[in-house]
Amino acid sequence: MPLGDDCHAWKKKTTDVKENYDFKEILGTGAFSEVVLAEEKRTQKLVAIKCIPKKALEGKENSIENEIAVLHKIKHANIVSLEEIFESKSHLYLVMQLVSGGELFDRIIEKGFYTEKDASKLIQQILDAVKYLHDMGIVHRDLKPENLLYYSMDEDSKIMISDFGLSKIEGSGSVMSTACGTPGYVAPEVLAQKPYSKAVDCWSIGVIAYILLCGYPPFYDENDAKLFEQILKAEYEFDSPYWDDISDSAKDFIVHLMEKDPNIRYTCEQALQHPWIAGDTALDKNIHESVSAQIKKNFAKSKWKQAFNATAVFLPSELFACCEGGCSQNVDGGADPLSNCTYRCHPTSRV
Repeated sequence: MPLGDDCHAWKKKTTDVKENYDFKEILGTGAFSEVVLAEEKRTQKLVAIKCIPKKALEGKENSIENEIAVLHKIKHANIVSLEEIFESKSHLYLVMQLVSGGELFDRIIEKGFYTEKDASKLIQQILDAVKYLHDMGIVHRDLKPENLLYYSMDEDSKIMISDFGLSKIEGSGSVMSTACGTPGYVAPEVLAQKPYSKAVDCWSIGVIAYILLCGYPPFYDENDAKLFEQILKAEYEFDSPYWDDISDSAKDFIVHLMEKDPNIRYTCEQALQHPWIAGDTALDKNIHESVSAQIKKNFAKSKWKQAFNATAVFLPSELFACCEGGCSQNVDGGADPLSNCTYRCHPTSRV
């Protein structure tokens, strides 16, 4: 799919985006962009606008065009949407759907009651959205809890996938083999420097499901090299007592997603048919106390906030030889200027 010409066609030229939107407050800032809460003057609709100085885009145009192409192509109930794009002489403005329900971990901690069934429903929504992406030929490549946000503060709010800074359209001209993602969530084949496929997203969903059921990550080490070694070997456990009250069905579901061999790893379609998702094997027992305690202990809140809306983390080249021109750059054109930060969120030890 050609990117450049199409992307330019989507952009609306403007001398001042504030002719269309009232800027309310800054929601976040980063090295390359600022995100503001804004109200569309014509409809009074609230949106989030990413304001990106063009100077920050120099040398990274392909990366931006790729992300915009992906966002413009997708429309799903569980994916944060791109509404429109404005371009001025000095800035690029991405008008995004406003998602106001807060972060995944925060909401779990705030609950007084949380069960396997709740986790199953969350994972089902994520699988539905990622299956949609995969059917569209799109690989997210950076699925993690920080990129999962609640649409609203309603108790039954849906979950939304955000941040497509590392996403890739399959068959768009290059084989995926860039070592990128977020430590702890990347699939073994990514670290093994092998060409990889959409199966990397399914691995990440398995890691997320694991955390949702116990509150700590399946892989942990302060040292990146040792962490990656664990992932390469797919070495993880269902530790007692944290997993004692979790169903065998849930564990079986995770094992099929966190399968080292991507050729036999569950696809999203297969995962959606698993009894833990499609059946009634997810337990109703309240696991809130143990899970929320572990989340508080293992994922420091300050780190969640620093990691909020983060996109690309390019895995350090000193740990292994990287392909496609080095780990510090994306094959699609460099470190992503849309990211609010490139903070690597290592959980603290649960000991």
